[in-house]
Amino acid sequence: MKKILLLAVFLIVAGATMAQKYAYVDMEYILNNIPAYAKAQDDLGKISEQYQGELENRRAEIEKMYSAYQSETSRLSADLKRKREDAIIASEKGYKELQKQYFGPEGILAKKQQEMVKPIQDQVVKTIQSMAGAGGYAVIFDKAAGLAMIYTNPQFDLSDQVLQKLGYKK
Repeated sequence: MKKILLLAVFLIVAGATMAQKYAYVDMEYILNNIPAYAKAQDDLGKISEQYQGELENRRAEIEKMYSAYQSETSRLSADLKRKREDAIIASEKGYKELQKQYFGPEGILAKKQQEMVKPIQDQVVKTIQSMAGAGGYAVIFDKAAGLAMIYTNPQFDLSDQVLQKLGYKK
């Protein structure tokens, strides 16, 4: 009797699971087809290049200071050596702080990305959520997120529908 009851519960759960609708989207594809996202990525790239250039200039200055120190070290007094070493160390610390200020997790570039890209991503996610509710989907996977999908049937790819709902034509 227990086996029959267990089998019945299993069949009910399996039936309910099979009745669920699943779909997937390719978030990378969607975002790459939104002009505002491409512009934001381009702008972020330019800002990053600018900051990287500043850091490279700083690094060159530090290396120049160190080379000068090494070439003059035999002629410097102990007090002057220590002052030069302290100046080089201070410059290194300043370089690392600037690097963190630009590229750190709470840095300027991360904040700019949050400001420029996040609203676009949020709009896409809201659209997907509304489509999931309207279409009765239990789960919508993101193909671009690296999920291990062995096979995906294009019939269940909602990426183009998301773009259309956002007002973009593909």
